[in-house]
Amino acid sequence: MYRYDPYDRQLVAERVAQFRDQTRRYLEGRLTEDEFRALRLRNGLYQQRFAPMLRISVPYGLLESAQLRKMAHIVREYDKGYAHFTTRQNIQLNWPELPRVPDLLAELAEVQLHGIQACGNDTRNITCDYLAGVAADEWVDPRPYCELLRQFTALHPEFLWLPRKFKFGFSGARVDRAATRTNDVAVHVLARDDGAIGFRFFVGGGLGRQPMLGRVTNEFVPEEDLLIYAAAILRTFNRFGRRDNIHKARIKIVLKEWGYERFRAAIEDEYAKIRASGEGADLKLRPEDLERMRAHFTAPAYRPAAEVAADWSAAARREPRFAAWLKRNVRDHKVPGYRVVFVSLKAPGEPPGDCSAEQFAGLAEITARYSFGELRSTYDQNLVLADVAERDLYELWRELDRLALATPNIGLVTDLVCCPGLDFCSLANAGSIGVAREIFERFDSLEAQYEIGEIRITMSGCMNGCGHHSVGHIGILGVDKHGEEWYQVTLGGSAGHDAALGERTGRALARGEIADGVERLIRAYLEFRLDEDETFLECYRRVGLEPFKQRLYAADAAVAAAA
Repeated sequence: MYRYDPYDRQLVAERVAQFRDQTRRYLEGRLTEDEFRALRLRNGLYQQRFAPMLRISVPYGLLESAQLRKMAHIVREYDKGYAHFTTRQNIQLNWPELPRVPDLLAELAEVQLHGIQACGNDTRNITCDYLAGVAADEWVDPRPYCELLRQFTALHPEFLWLPRKFKFGFSGARVDRAATRTNDVAVHVLARDDGAIGFRFFVGGGLGRQPMLGRVTNEFVPEEDLLIYAAAILRTFNRFGRRDNIHKARIKIVLKEWGYERFRAAIEDEYAKIRASGEGADLKLRPEDLERMRAHFTAPAYRPAAEVAADWSAAARREPRFAAWLKRNVRDHKVPGYRVVFVSLKAPGEPPGDCSAEQFAGLAEITARYSFGELRSTYDQNLVLADVAERDLYELWRELDRLALATPNIGLVTDLVCCPGLDFCSLANAGSIGVAREIFERFDSLEAQYEIGEIRITMSGCMNGCGHHSVGHIGILGVDKHGEEWYQVTLGGSAGHDAALGERTGRALARGEIADGVERLIRAYLEFRLDEDETFLECYRRVGLEPFKQRLYAADAAVAAAA
């Protein structure tokens, strides 16, 4: 992973000192609320329902042991003993006290963490495939390009005051595990048959009030032109994006209002203009630039397969819980003798994505011992140990189990994605965490979850869509009706390589109906599917909306019939 050079460290340290002075002046009454708002957002600080919320950037989801150890201290010292992992691979603290935030940021800076550009109308944290570098289906490791783009856009004066927030997502594999097309810009790293590396760019994605999926604007941008094409998109957006209406300020609105061909032509014109200028020569990536960055993302010192391989089938027969974990949370690795291990942050009774101080501390030691000091956060609010020797799987499972991090539910119905909702967020219209708990309780047995199989349930507490409800197989959106919590349901969404937006089923369900409604949908799927191999999404695409809709609103039909 990339580690700061002296310039990076100086920049972050100076930013902490700057924000310390800004916070002091605000608390003394020398800065107004409006003046301070823009400053705190640039440093990752929101004002939530009950306290500030600090968002910590985790570039492309990579964390090392020292950072995890520091996070254990941070959540004990500055929060209420836990933090939350988001769908953008970031970490959020929900209870910091404003006067202490500068001290908190100073401690984060010691381990190369910060909140710079985690909020505000700028380029946000760049997300990436959480199996980058270890997936067998990977064409090119996208992480060096993520870091090059991060360094280019971070604190770039031209892109600090965009019409609205701006998000990049990267993938370099056949399977999109980063929900890239839900971003303003999706970058797919490709390797052609002739060996040339380049990028397929999708532009105009975004969820929230008007969800859209990114569309291809260039099929193959040469490797050396990464920053040039990214600058062309950002510059086009900065020039033509709407600033008169916050709800119409994203780049997807420019695409929608202009039409695809005009929008694409504007980007391509700007791309050609930059390439032909002296600026284009400066932005063109040189071979030495690429090699310097790739050197930060080399493979760890893997041992020969004969030294690390192991067969755990006998132990799995003796210990069913270990067998279940192997089945659901362990995946193949491209290097013989190693496995990828998913760390579930979806334990029974716990809010999805939350991680306690004890868990952070335990993961710091586990990461150092079993996965070359590196941990990754995922789009699904879980964590990944990417390089675990097969011989260590049993001991690793025992340690994760002790920390309540070994729930064998990756990809199943209880691996539910949701935002904090009304429990914390000042923008939310309805709760998410309580609904997630109720759904979990209906399918808490592994037998029931395994019968259902792969399914993705996602939930947001408001139209901003932080829980990515628009691309869930079953999507749930909390809405407010006259001060009461209601929930709209969408079906058939997908965030992967077959990305699709879910279809709205009909009327919203009341707070007391939503968990029952989800259960009826899943029972309907078990009845409709052709066989055990047909997933919920495959079944839905074959059967269509109407049969599921009838089951969801079965209670309405019963009432109507009785009347």
